Amino acid sequence: MIAARTHSPQPLATTRPFSLFLYLVIIVALSWPFQFAFALWAETELARFALSSLSMVMVTVGTFVAGRYIFRDGFARAGWRWGKPKHYAAVLGLALLIWAAPVVVELVFGLHLLPTGLTPAAILARFGLYFVITLIPAFGEEFGWRGYMLRHLAQRYTLRRALLLHAFIWWAWHLPALVGMGLSDANGEGTAAGAIAFMIGISLIPAMMHAIIFAYIWSASQSLAVATVYHSAYDEVRDSLERSVGFGPLVSIWQALVLTVLGAVLLWHGNWKGLRDSVEHP
Repeated sequence: MIAARTHSPQPLATTRPFSLFLYLVIIVALSWPFQFAFALWAETELARFALSSLSMVMVTVGTFVAGRYIFRDGFARAGWRWGKPKHYAAVLGLALLIWAAPVVVELVFGLHLLPTGLTPAAILARFGLYFVITLIPAFGEEFGWRGYMLRHLAQRYTLRRALLLHAFIWWAWHLPALVGMGLSDANGEGTAAGAIAFMIGISLIPAMMHAIIFAYIWSASQSLAVATVYHSAYDEVRDSLERSVGFGPLVSIWQALVLTVLGAVLLWHGNWKGLRDSVEHP
């Protein structure tokens, strides 16, 4: 009598402990070449938009590689919900508050003049086009920084420490672009090193607090879609107004103040239930 042959099941792929260092190496290796190209060589609006967008998309590519093939921990709690209408209204309103409100004040008080022949329809058309296009790279960042990395940091550190570390990393990831902005602002006046140092220093706190705002939007809505819409709206309200109406002296001060104050309030007094749930139920 021939014994029946049994087949043992194939072992399931095991997860690998998350390594922040390895994750960042993957992200930087894939995305920073595009940021450096943006900072050093992009001269046209199309080139700047394409290179910055590719850098953002590479965050998604790197995150997928890390979560699928390196750490094998998946993306089940990344925020795969659509969110509620009130969430979208809130984030669109916030983008307008940050950028459109100071521009209106400047125009009303004569701090800035409206260019001749410019129509609201032209501004809205440009915003609508670039807003839709920017949704893809904006998702690239939100999926990586908030939907994946922040959850892992919150599993390892206290909530505020995880939020601040994620915020610092997000700011530091933009360093090549900040260097490029510093070089552009130098314009042959003073030293390039001084302009770069000023740009890096002045951006640190507002950028970190902005990352806290991004994280809160993701946590409160539990939706990558809502966070993505805010990211795209923030970028394109800014760019549409800057390239059409233009910015006066109030805009940069107002923008930094709103981000810093709101981010600090949310860091210390925000309801982070969504983030806590993503950690407690991985």
